[in-house]
Amino acid sequence: MAHPVLPGAEPFTFEGGAVGVLLLHGFTGSPQGLRPWGEALRDGGLTVLCPLLPGHGTHWKDLAATRAEDWTRAAGEALDALSERCSTVVVGALSFGAALALHLAATRPDEIKGMVVVNPFLYLKDRRLVLLPALKLVVPSFPGVGDDVADPQERELAYDRVPLRSLASAQRFLAAVRRELPRVTQPLLCFVSPQDHLVDPGNTELVAGTAGSTDVEVVRLERSYHVATLDYDRQTIFDGSLAFVRRVAGSG
Repeated sequence: MAHPVLPGAEPFTFEGGAVGVLLLHGFTGSPQGLRPWGEALRDGGLTVLCPLLPGHGTHWKDLAATRAEDWTRAAGEALDALSERCSTVVVGALSFGAALALHLAATRPDEIKGMVVVNPFLYLKDRRLVLLPALKLVVPSFPGVGDDVADPQERELAYDRVPLRSLASAQRFLAAVRRELPRVTQPLLCFVSPQDHLVDPGNTELVAGTAGSTDVEVVRLERSYHVATLDYDRQTIFDGSLAFVRRVAGSG
């Protein structure tokens, strides 16, 4: 039985103009980590939609019952919904949400005008992952890895456990997205935290260097950890992404 959505983890939609931004949160996270970003884009006159991915924002046992197919379907449905409202759509994403965004960009290129990714997650260096195919059969979960934020005044609403069967599904999906990267040709703005404790910054190098985009910019966030959308450099993300969206949409 599904658990109720945690206060603050709800999906959100902000009505604005004809240019829309689809925001996608990370694995075990929720829209809470992207809400300030969404509010900044809204204040810039944009329409913003951020769905709650299946199994997220409730209890980790709900996530254990979901797989990559569920998350990709939800991301696609959110793109459909935003495209019905807006003539131009840009996708912004954090962590695993960036993998979902890059998949959309590769498979639905005509519907996405540009991409903004923050500390994208396409691989992990954890040696335990070699054992994941066997571990997932006997161990239900590992301790959670969320809330990597330098600013002590901010907290990310994320699960305290990571279900291994869902993680295994995510790993298979990430391998597919890595193969799809050359098909991503939209303008690409990447934000990376050198002090990320969850995802190797090399993930951003992989995205920037392998994507088929010719319009690529990488911005370093020197004071922030993984959840940079809540961290010290968040205004850099907000201002930079708003300017980027306006540029690729031809509206500023």
